[in-house]
Amino acid sequence: MILYAIPAPLGGAPAAALPAAALEIVRGLADFVVERPKSARAFLSGIGMARPLRELSFAVLDEHTRAAEVPALLAPLREGRPLGLLSEAGCPAIADPGAALIEAAHREGFTVRPLVGPSSIVLALMASGMQGQRFAFCGYLPREPREREARIRALEKRSRAEDETEVFIETPYRNDALLGALLATCHETTRLCVAADLTLPSEAVATRTVAQWRALASPAIGRRPAVFLLYAR
Repeated sequence: MILYAIPAPLGGAPAAALPAAALEIVRGLADFVVERPKSARAFLSGIGMARPLRELSFAVLDEHTRAAEVPALLAPLREGRPLGLLSEAGCPAIADPGAALIEAAHREGFTVRPLVGPSSIVLALMASGMQGQRFAFCGYLPREPREREARIRALEKRSRAEDETEVFIETPYRNDALLGALLATCHETTRLCVAADLTLPSEAVATRTVAQWRALASPAIGRRPAVFLLYAR
């Protein structure tokens, strides 16, 4: 049996997020592990499932799920039915609790098949113009200002030493605080990209040196989903 890793839209129409072959697979599933059932149902309703939503099964895997509870979520696979792991947005298991389910599936010898769909990290890197041969996804940076500053300095140093793009994200309401910390900490020649609202009509991707960002009248992102990329030479 197969565990399908299903990307979800970053925004916009659900059916536009996945190619036709992936949509066909998802429409045929009846069992899902999801982070939030409400948004999962909205996505599945939007792609036109083969059976009514009331006939679908949803198990929850989120940040509150204990490690000991994860293996039980694989029950449909043990019973001979395929299972879908549906991300809240973008790709499952990338900055997402779904990684624990995929790890458990591998331990039990089940096949894991990732479906093609949107990844904000890859889309941001594609649009940034930065080093695409060597890059690292660094997740969330520390909240506390001193720790965050130290982490930024370490990432900038690593980027320069390894010729590597550093990619990270932030909770939308802390976007502007992170941008301010980056502009206050990084060298003026370091390049910084902010990719916000990817795949939405309001999408905005800007790559500038830190000096150019500082020269803007009021550099701000606002409370939008955003990916940050840093590249120092």
